Parts: sequence; C-alpha cells; structure tokens
Amino acid sequence: MTETVVHLLRHGEVDNPDGVLYGRLPGFRLSELGKRQALTVAEHLRDNDITYVVASPLERAQETGAPISDSHRLDLATDERLIEAHNVFEGDRVAIGDGALRSPRNWPKLRNPLRPSWGEPYLEIAHRMLAAVHRAREQASGHEAVCVSHQLPIWTVRRFLEGRRLWHNPTRRQCSLASLTSLVFSDEQLVAVRYTEPAGSSSPKVTGA
Repeated sequence: MTETVVHLLRHGEVDNPDGVLYGRLPGFRLSELGKRQALTVAEHLRDNDITYVVASPLERAQETGAPISDSHRLDLATDERLIEAHNVFEGDRVAIGDGALRSPRNWPKLRNPLRPSWGEPYLEIAHRMLAAVHRAREQASGHEAVCVSHQLPIWTVRRFLEGRRLWHNPTRRQCSLASLTSLVFSDEQLVAVRYTEPAGSSSPKVTGA
C-alpha cells in the first residue's frame, strides 16, 4: 500500500478595502497579513515530504503557494480546476448576514439555493476539485502534495468525499484562511481527512477574507 497525502490549502487574507465579493475577478492579491499567513504555513510544512505544489490561477492562491514551493525547491504548478467558484454577485458588496440578498432585484438569482442558482453548481465544483486532487495524488505518489484553492471549492469537495449533502450553511464552513484540509490516501482510497489551522482561525462570515 502506498500512502499519499494531498493538502488542500486555502489562500491567505486578501487586500479588499471595498469589501466586495471578488470571486474570480483579477487583481485581488494577498494583504500584508495574508503574506504572513502564507509564510506561516510554509514554515509549518517545512519538514513535510512535499514533492508537488499546485495552485489555482488566481493571484491570491499563487502568492500563498509560492513560499511553500520555494522552501521545498519545487516549481509552482497551476491547475485551473482549483479556481474559485463562479458567482453572479462578483464585484458587488454582498456579505453573509448583511441583508443584501433580501433585495427583490436579487431574488431571481436565489431561486434554487440547493444547486445553487447564483453560481457554479456544487456538484460541478466537487467533480473538478476531485479531478485536481487525484492529479496531485498521482504526481506526489508516496509523498505529499499541496493544492492551493479557495474556501467554497475546498469545503465542497470535502463534503462530497465525506458523503454529506453539498448544500450547506456558509457560516458553518470549517475552512479558515490559510487552513489545511489534508486528504490521506492509501493507494487510490481515501482513508482519512484531517484539518489544521497553522495561521489561526478566521470567520467564514467576513467578506474579503
């Protein structure tokens, strides 16, 4: 049996002074705190047997992955399948609990929260993330890989792998900034899911995090 660990790393805090939902919009980079969080995770993983580091193409993910790839003298790969979920509210000031989603003009976008109707379907997110995970597992077979992604994709694929429904309450996601959701495989079989917060906890309610 070959044990391989794939760490799903959420990016660090983003510089977002206007508090918009930035989604896939370009130009959103790590804040100074986010840069420190990335360094903290790199230090946390310094002695791990990491042989493959890959990130979402978005700037904040690339910046989070760079210190890890540098410390292990690896090239930072890019996988489009690790990208943030598409969301029709990109660019708007929409936060959990701020009342913006109660506006009648937004109701057509909210007609089916189980899918969800305002963005990329949960099942599609799970499938593309799972494909990226198994690609990383193959690249790091017998060792460890780090995949830098985003809160919703990481939480969605975790729920999929644990056999839970994909629709969920966003305020209860266990996926803090710069956290690690570690998938342990024996050959191709998932045998354990571990969660750690090397840079501390953060609230899923905070827009721009």
